[in-house]
Amino acid sequence: MEESPFKGRTGLTRLTNALMYSMHGLRSAFRHEEAFRQELLLAMVLIPLAMILGASGPARALMVGSVLLVLIVELLNSAIEATVDRISLENNPLAKRAKDIGSAAVMMSLVNVAVVWALTLAP
Repeated sequence: MEESPFKGRTGLTRLTNALMYSMHGLRSAFRHEEAFRQELLLAMVLIPLAMILGASGPARALMVGSVLLVLIVELLNSAIEATVDRISLENNPLAKRAKDIGSAAVMMSLVNVAVVWALTLAP
């Protein structure tokens, strides 16, 4: 199997390439994924709110971390969906399973936000 020609890069070149690929990925997700845009909007509201409502540093960290986890899981779900669609657009039970499981992961990360925020803000 052929390896990527970029795998041999080291040092600053590798870090620069990784940063550029990450920025392209974020731009692509923002441009093509409605769910990512919605969750990013949610993050833009909740993260500043966490800074105001969080009673301590650890509480703020948990609240912000739970929100960032949603974005991370959505990016992974979008990558799974794009890969499955690249392979085939035909209805396939395994493709459906992969997409449904990715969607469930996003849902669980949103439930995690609700639980973390509820427990953190509870008196």
